[in-house]
Amino acid sequence: MSFKILLTNLRTTASHCKTLNFLQRPWSPFIASQQSCAIHVDGPPSISTLTTSYVHGISSHSLLSSTADQCLQRSVELYPDREALVFMQDGTRKTFSQFYQDVEQTAAGLLAVGLKRGDRLGMWGPNIYEWVLMQFATAKAGIILVSVNPAYQLQEAEFALRKVQCNAVVCPTQFKTQKYCDMLRQLCPEMETASPGRIKSSKLPDLHTVIVTDSQQPGAFHLKDVMQAGSSQHLQQLQDLQKKLSCDDPINIQFTSGTTGKPKGATLSHHNIVNNAYFIGMRIGYHWRKNVRICLPVPMYHCFGSVGGGMVMAVHGTTVVFPSTGYDGHANLVAIEKEKCTFVYGTPTMFIDMLSQLDLAKADLSSLVGGIAAGSPCPPEVIRKVINVMGVKEMLIGYGTTENSPVTFCGFPIDSTERKIETAGCICPHTEAKVVNSVTGEIVPLGAQGELMIRGYCVMLEYWNDIEKTQECITKDRWYRTGDIATLDGYGYCKIEGRIKDLIIRGGENIYPAEIEQFLHTHPKIQEAQVVGVKDERMGEEVCACIRIRNGQECTAEEIKAYCKGKIAHYKVPRYVTFVQGYPLTVTGKIQKHKLREQAEKLLGL
Repeated sequence: MSFKILLTNLRTTASHCKTLNFLQRPWSPFIASQQSCAIHVDGPPSISTLTTSYVHGISSHSLLSSTADQCLQRSVELYPDREALVFMQDGTRKTFSQFYQDVEQTAAGLLAVGLKRGDRLGMWGPNIYEWVLMQFATAKAGIILVSVNPAYQLQEAEFALRKVQCNAVVCPTQFKTQKYCDMLRQLCPEMETASPGRIKSSKLPDLHTVIVTDSQQPGAFHLKDVMQAGSSQHLQQLQDLQKKLSCDDPINIQFTSGTTGKPKGATLSHHNIVNNAYFIGMRIGYHWRKNVRICLPVPMYHCFGSVGGGMVMAVHGTTVVFPSTGYDGHANLVAIEKEKCTFVYGTPTMFIDMLSQLDLAKADLSSLVGGIAAGSPCPPEVIRKVINVMGVKEMLIGYGTTENSPVTFCGFPIDSTERKIETAGCICPHTEAKVVNSVTGEIVPLGAQGELMIRGYCVMLEYWNDIEKTQECITKDRWYRTGDIATLDGYGYCKIEGRIKDLIIRGGENIYPAEIEQFLHTHPKIQEAQVVGVKDERMGEEVCACIRIRNGQECTAEEIKAYCKGKIAHYKVPRYVTFVQGYPLTVTGKIQKHKLREQAEKLLGL
């Protein structure tokens, strides 16, 4: 009887109390809020759903929990006789099964010469076969690969190797003017009398092993001897080790480009770069395309090369063609034609260089389907020419940072030309992005400028051995500060307006160099333009355009200024115009704007 009374009372109360309605639809308020910030990005979003500058890319494809070696093994099983790697300069060609045989032998050899899980091995050299070999041999052996800038001089190399306590270094004897073995001997004179694997260096106390790829040197192993050193015992040790390795283990330390300040060692896990490679390939369509052959002129030292090239090869079973050991614009065209490459990667500077090759019109680039430009902002005019002149119809822009493994925004092959030239692409799967007021940290309205921040699987583990710098750029809730000024649109596409550090403040006006650079690229005589702020007593800073003119053209500063007047705001018109033959670059092709600024100020007598 009491149960019936209770039930009646509940029914009566429910009929009069609307607040109990939430019992019938408990999740609807949550779903509504999610719909305004989450975007399904397995294909280009067709509806503008964002209401504020926060986006979360969602996908029907889950994150992978594989190690780099597990991904490579799968591709070896699927495509044993497919070419994995082609090196044009020395003629090296490896199928997936041949490559994996080398990887296993080398990984066992590394264990045989005394390296162990968690050790750091510095790969110091240009784009050679041994670079990719070490990338996967170290991953299989649980050794952390340290990507050492091939252009580093003595002091820079010492700083990098000490910073991450490198236990081993692999390098060629020399490349062009870079004499790697000579520099190592200067850093470690103890090499001359040491037995291989037993170096005891006062300058580099953690370094005990040097492996040279192409010659026998005092105190160093030759790589071929390391590959033969692994016995059946070491192969068994290697097999046992696979059960202990985790996808969350660090796999790679990549030094940030150091365009300003000292380089920092961004530490990336298997999970970071395996998934980034997976979703780069998914975005481009490598998972469904047949016979994907990638022309890769970008350096393996950089994330663009090692993840977009090497790791994509392992995850998606693509063929990677290396046109030259060091960058060579003409060699790119030769590689595309001879090897029937279907995709080409490059920084904007590299594409500008390819477009300016005298024999471009004669080159057969008909095999090209698509390409990716990344590494720095790409002027719209350059993308138009790559699409129209080189015939790369499915040209994409990728955006990211070393600390984000690297890609966080990327276009779709079927995007409109407008989206390809106006944006840095759409948010990638399983990635969050927000644009915030850099002072207050609050999310800005949709379309407003602010600092871009990233969160997700892609955010690095840390800067190696540098808690202070790590905490400066990664917040307690794991948001990574990019230092880039950006805007988001309602579809989840991002536009990079410039670097916070590159911002020019002229008499109180904020000027983003990228905007002026993009405008200057529309001038028919200009091949490339870079804009910097130079000192000015009255205005604080003035705009200076540093311009490369096309071959055979002549131009004056007055002509450039006249072209700008009436087309861009008066305060953005360059006060100074200098003509240059080239720009100071990092090895990854990024413009070192602080050096360019110094050069301009010196030239102008400021």
